[in-house]
Amino acid sequence: MGAEQAGPVRWVTGFLDTPAAHAPVAERFWLAVTGTTLSTRRGGGTFATLVPASGDPVLRVQVVGDAPARGHLDLHVESLPEAASTLVALGASVLRRDDDLIVLRSPGGIVFCLVPWCGERTGPVAPVWPGGQASLADQVCLDLPAAVYEAECVFWRAATGWRHDPIPACAEFERLIAPQPLPARLLLQRLDAGPAGVHLDLACDDVDAEVARHETLGATVVRRIPDRWTTLRDPAGRFYCVTARPPNR
Repeated sequence: MGAEQAGPVRWVTGFLDTPAAHAPVAERFWLAVTGTTLSTRRGGGTFATLVPASGDPVLRVQVVGDAPARGHLDLHVESLPEAASTLVALGASVLRRDDDLIVLRSPGGIVFCLVPWCGERTGPVAPVWPGGQASLADQVCLDLPAAVYEAECVFWRAATGWRHDPIPACAEFERLIAPQPLPARLLLQRLDAGPAGVHLDLACDDVDAEVARHETLGATVVRRIPDRWTTLRDPAGRFYCVTARPPNR
C-alpha cells in the first residue's frame, strides 16, 4: 500500500461549504478575513472562488443544502481516472463521478474531491492588516476520531506522496509537508470523540491581534491555547483556527 501513490497532487484547495440560509453572511466574513474578492459564480450560483490580490487561489466557497456549515478539500491532479483508481486501491471509495470532478471518501470518512489541475503554481501572499500582523489561510486540518487516526495517516501519506512530519510535543498531530511550490499544508488531528471532518487553519504572526480582528468581523472565540492557536466559530457556526505559525513560510 505504501508503495502506491496518487501523485503528483499538483495543488490543494480548501472549500467552505455553507447552507444557503447562512451563505451570504459567511461569504462576506471570509472575504474580509482573507482580503480576497469573489469570483463570478458558477454551477448555477453554487460555487465561487476567493480570489487573492496576488497568486493563485487556494480557497473556494460552495452553497450546500444541508447543515452544518463545514469544509472539505479538493486535490488537483493531472488525470482524474488515474488518481481515482490509485486512491480506491489505497482504500478510498468513490461517491460520485462527473465530467470534471470525482467525489471520494477516505477509509476513515473524510469526503474530498479530485479536480483537474489548471496550472496553478504560485500561492497568495499574506496580507498585512492595520494592526501590523500578517495572516494567511494556508492549512487544511483533517479531524480524525482516534479509532481511524493511524489508518488515515497512512492513507493520506500515500494519497499525497508528501513528506510526513510527526510533532513529538503534540502526539495528537501530524503534518504533511507539500513540495514546493505548493503553499497548502495538511494537518491530521486525532480527536477523542466525534465524526471525521475538516477545518481551516490560518497562519499568523500575532494571534491576539488577528483574533481581535476576526471578532470585529463576527467570529466568536471558542478556545485559546496561549502561544499556539485559538479556535473560533465563524458567523455560520463553522469552526476554524488562527495559529502561531509564520505565514508564507
